[in-house]
Amino acid sequence: MLLFIFTIVAIVLAGVNLVLELTRDLMMLQQNSYRRERYMRWLRESGDTTSWLRLVSMAVLLIALSRLSGCGVMVAAPGLFALVSAMILWRRKYKKPLVWTRRVCRIFSVAIALVLIAVLATVIIVAWDMLGVLCCPEAYLPLLFAALMALTACYCISHVIVVLANWLLAPVEKSINRRYYNDAKRRLEQMPDLKIIGITGSYGKTSTKHYLYRILSEHFDTLMTPGSFNTTLGVVRTVREYLKPYHQVFIVEMGAKQIGDIAEICDLVHPSVGIVTAVGPQHLESFKTIENVQATKFELVDALPADGLAVVNNDFEKIADRPVSNTRCERYAVRVDNVDYTARNIEYSAAGSTFEVVAADGYVLALRTRLVGECNISNLLAAVAVARHLGVPDKKIAYAVERIEQVEHRLSVKRTPAGVTIIDDAFNSNPVGSAMALDVLSSMKGGKRIVITPGMIELGEEQETLNETFGRRIAASVDVAIIVGKYNRDAIVRGITDAAVLADDSVHAVDTFADAQRLLASLVAPGDTVLYENDLPDTFK
Repeated sequence: MLLFIFTIVAIVLAGVNLVLELTRDLMMLQQNSYRRERYMRWLRESGDTTSWLRLVSMAVLLIALSRLSGCGVMVAAPGLFALVSAMILWRRKYKKPLVWTRRVCRIFSVAIALVLIAVLATVIIVAWDMLGVLCCPEAYLPLLFAALMALTACYCISHVIVVLANWLLAPVEKSINRRYYNDAKRRLEQMPDLKIIGITGSYGKTSTKHYLYRILSEHFDTLMTPGSFNTTLGVVRTVREYLKPYHQVFIVEMGAKQIGDIAEICDLVHPSVGIVTAVGPQHLESFKTIENVQATKFELVDALPADGLAVVNNDFEKIADRPVSNTRCERYAVRVDNVDYTARNIEYSAAGSTFEVVAADGYVLALRTRLVGECNISNLLAAVAVARHLGVPDKKIAYAVERIEQVEHRLSVKRTPAGVTIIDDAFNSNPVGSAMALDVLSSMKGGKRIVITPGMIELGEEQETLNETFGRRIAASVDVAIIVGKYNRDAIVRGITDAAVLADDSVHAVDTFADAQRLLASLVAPGDTVLYENDLPDTFK
């Protein structure tokens, strides 16, 4: 009877452990946009299928199934492993926890159903050989052992279960998405006077969206896609849940991971104004070439009507060399000349920035903002160009720009009560944005300049080279560098070393951001400036 009770307890522990592991696997699938190929690539690169917990679970399963194992071992080994694993999974903290959307609930339910089918099938197979002997609790032990082994085996292949559940639901998800898409399309068709503005770019699109929204809201009832709702389904959700008949302007952020993504969004919303903020090596891992990035970002411009307006950033070579003939095109830049809009007399201070917007037609507008950094000035140029095109008065533009709040984690600056300046650029990082962030850091005077970074990701074959260059820029801009994690560590440190500027004791390598914070606490002093450049998601180490 005691073994019977212990076996029940072990089954419960194994079930709890499996549920926690399936939840973690589903979180990673969600972070990879539910795309099987991206999720499988993460599995290969992360080594999660051969992690020490996974290997131990396989060893435990083999030991429990061995003919040399007694009943006690068959119960104790899986039960003890499940307890330890469940405690580890329960205590883990994630930067981006699983969001329990309806789709997640559907996938999770199917995954649990697959587990139950596997357990039930295993128990039935064992029971088939035991017909006629199931007359007392002890006689049911082989069936309980079978259930325990099945749960342990499911833990070993939890990735497969999640992928299979996602695949089985693909037709259902496609049907649901099509119904939502058609509903959003119908709503948009009922608002023919709605002015729709698309914004895309390798980087800068979210900040530009926020700045443009703040300016246009002074003159129009304006809606923008919230958060990072920059996929087709994100736009569909925004239309169905947030768009109201009184809205006059709809600002749509458009993200892409592959060719055709932006064209798909344009087919839904039909923008009349489009902004392309940047074409750079971001997401080269999926796009493969910079030409593919360019073609995808310009899907927005290509979708504009003849009487529309394209506003594009000529600071990027792959934008400047792309002709636009299907619609009116205005080009802006901070670093190059011969454009329609540029910024002059830029000055930075602890309070923010002042500059002048200068247009080729003689238009000049002096602005003051709380924002700092060339990238933010560039994003404001695009927003001002569109606002002017839509007829927003200069006074309203200047008023809004002066009151624009810094977008969290996107080169935002704040000062702590201890007198330390924090430059938060942790949302993501790219070659251009990181260089601009380091420029802002290097201009800070009066104390140590410290950077904390794990480097840049999703740069394809240029990953190592660009992070080496990033390391050289770090060496030229800071007094202390703290490199987080192993993913880009060697490349960044090699770049810093090659520059031969920073002393060895000024460069620190740590495994986690928690370690970086502990180290920072021992180094920082009043008057210092700390730049947080990027914060890798849980899919990277």
